[in-house]
Amino acid sequence: MSTTPVSPTAARAATTERGVLFTLAAVQFTHIMDFMIMMPLGAGLMRVFQISPTQFSHLVAAYGLAAAVTGFAGGFFIDRLDRKRALLWLYAGFGLATLACALAPTFHLLLAARVAAGACGGVAGSIVMAIVADVIPPERRGRGMAVVMTAFPLASVLGVPSGLILVDMFEWHAPFLLLAGLSVPIWFIAARFLPALPPSHIKTHPGRQMWEILTHNVHLRGFLLTAALVFAGGLVIPFMSPSLVANTGLTESQLKFVYLCGGAATFFTTGLFGRLSDQHDKLHVLGAVTVVAVATVLTLTHLGASPIPVTLAITTMFFVTMSGRFTPAMSMVSNAVEPRYRGGFMSVNSAVQQAFSGLANLVAGALVATEASSGRLVGYGRVGWVAVGAFVLTVALAWRLRAAAPHAAQPGRHPMPVAPVLAE
Repeated sequence: MSTTPVSPTAARAATTERGVLFTLAAVQFTHIMDFMIMMPLGAGLMRVFQISPTQFSHLVAAYGLAAAVTGFAGGFFIDRLDRKRALLWLYAGFGLATLACALAPTFHLLLAARVAAGACGGVAGSIVMAIVADVIPPERRGRGMAVVMTAFPLASVLGVPSGLILVDMFEWHAPFLLLAGLSVPIWFIAARFLPALPPSHIKTHPGRQMWEILTHNVHLRGFLLTAALVFAGGLVIPFMSPSLVANTGLTESQLKFVYLCGGAATFFTTGLFGRLSDQHDKLHVLGAVTVVAVATVLTLTHLGASPIPVTLAITTMFFVTMSGRFTPAMSMVSNAVEPRYRGGFMSVNSAVQQAFSGLANLVAGALVATEASSGRLVGYGRVGWVAVGAFVLTVALAWRLRAAAPHAAQPGRHPMPVAPVLAE
């Protein structure tokens, strides 16, 4: 059987494409770990700072709400900046803010540092997604998104467990010091290997450009899909670790196994969901994963005292289904947007994502309380039912997006050459 030879130029371009994706995944790794590390620290932070579950939800929500504000502001000018240069400046600010989190001596200073980290990290995350959409052609975009999204399982497998080990050895400050240290070499790698992406030649006034981004019918449907997608997960995630400690009998030192098992499983399944999203209708993939997610979340949020293997099986499936929902949904959203709007759209979409993640944190904080007599967390079951409603709404909104932009959900059938920016 004959094979088609691969030209040296194509081989170099493919290698460069992989290098870009792995570099962006490294940036996302620190950004996601910075957000995720707050979850298992919940029980310890509430004890150290003598704060309530509602105050802890403010720590989690501050990151997302700050990212939402700066993300929306970024929508006015992101397409007028070199994406690489903007990412490097924002990532430097993220590293400094994370260092401030490590050094914060009080609850209020930690809250302020979380606001600063969110303001930089959230917009940096939106630029990462915009770069992926810029340099990866549509028929490989699902897999490209999956590579960058492996940052989530890697943060779970390597980041959170190592962070918790450092907490056991030292104090809660240690994970933030680790992240601040990691951001330095990653910044230099990004500066060296990311391609220059010149700004779009847009003559439209920034206000007019933003108006077009916000009022475009397809964009509105994409924003709504993103909002429902993150709201569902944002309800359940913040109090998962405190609930496991208070309600199921898991100890704080055993939480590392939850993230280790969940992250390891997600590491292997994220690529699978990426391939499925490229080969099948993305709405069908999202719907299938959502059915399993509903059963998993209802089980997790109503879980009582359980053997450790049972708890780990449920939490692992939760991680897998949460990641599995994001790949087809975000591929649909990025495919639906015209390239000339992409940077601004992704920045505003990141603002929507962070705002609704923060809103979900606040809603969960209002529904969950500590039972004074036993120390148990009550109300987590109600959170699960609200999340199920958001799951169903996510699929409905994805259907509406596909109706307005059918190409966004279609599988890639005709291989295209490597994106020009990488082939040059």
